[in-house]
Amino acid sequence: MAFSSKFTFTRLSYHSGDWDTDQRMPVNILNSLLEYTTIPLDPKEKVIQLSGNDIFASPFCYISGHKLVQFDAAERANFKKYVQNGGFVFADDCNHDIDGLFAKSFEAQMAALFGPGALKKIPNNHELYRSFFTFEKGPPTTSFELNGWGDDLVHDYLKAIIINGRIAVLYSNKDYGCEWDYDFRNKRFLAEDNTKFGVNIVLYAMGS
Repeated sequence: MAFSSKFTFTRLSYHSGDWDTDQRMPVNILNSLLEYTTIPLDPKEKVIQLSGNDIFASPFCYISGHKLVQFDAAERANFKKYVQNGGFVFADDCNHDIDGLFAKSFEAQMAALFGPGALKKIPNNHELYRSFFTFEKGPPTTSFELNGWGDDLVHDYLKAIIINGRIAVLYSNKDYGCEWDYDFRNKRFLAEDNTKFGVNIVLYAMGS
């Protein structure tokens, strides 16, 4: 696949579940990329259908939801072809619950496409955690992990499907989408910018 060098925040829509989550988050991440990096950016989020051909022109895709994930035949075929040919998918569970419906159904889809056990925990010293900013303890915790809703656990790891030595599917139960779902102009009120890990994810996906 031939990808553009300009970064576009591409969200995948799929026929099942609720894919249209955390609508302010992409602009927030794009603002952080503009603030901290010099990579060329498309200033607007792009939404594409997983079942369509646009996915093959996008080096980075985001997928999320709360509900059941049940890909149809075209979605399954495109997802597998995309990641096996150099694409990167960041999948984020908005339920922040390892026993929730999104988690169980998405993980089942990945097992069906790539085999049981294809999603593996990545070590907290992985290159992802130093692709731009340094996160010595691995994935930063979100404020949603201990709110009494999910499994009441801080997930101290992320999972990934590795293809040709690189992360092809990055999978999070930590609900980064909700953590970053605020107007980027309010970032100045935070003691620490919590979107920095989003910058790492994008820079890793872009091969920087």
